[in-house]
Parts: sequence; structure tokens; C-alpha cells
Amino acid sequence: MKIIITFALLAIIAALAMAGRALLKDGRDGAPKSNRMLHALALRVALSVALFLFILFSYKMGWIHPTGIPL
Repeated sequence: MKIIITFALLAIIAALAMAGRALLKDGRDGAPKSNRMLHALALRVALSVALFLFILFSYKMGWIHPTGIPL
């Protein structure tokens, strides 16, 4: 489970980096702007929602358990 969640978080960060790169590179030197940033951010949102749903599904299936924080 830790490997899957770590991989998903790295994919989310990579999509955010792709959006940042598109923000900095698109539209320079008279070139028309593309939709790369929009697609990268949409991918990031989709990955975040999928990770959230996967965590909920894992909890319902009993694969993960909350441990709580001791006071």
C-alpha cells in the first residue's frame, strides 16, 4: 500500500511540475499558447481524486486501518 500511495503522490507532483513548465515555456517569442498547462492540471486533479477514492476503498476493504494520534 505504501508503494502505491508513494507512486501516486510522485505522479501528482510530476503533473504539477509539468504544469509549471508549461506556464513558463508557452507563449514565448510570439508563439501561440497551447493547452498543455490545462491538461497537466486536469491530470493532477484526476490523479488526486483517484488517490482519494483508492484510499477510501482500501479502508472499506480493510487493507488499511487508522492508528490515531495518542494524546
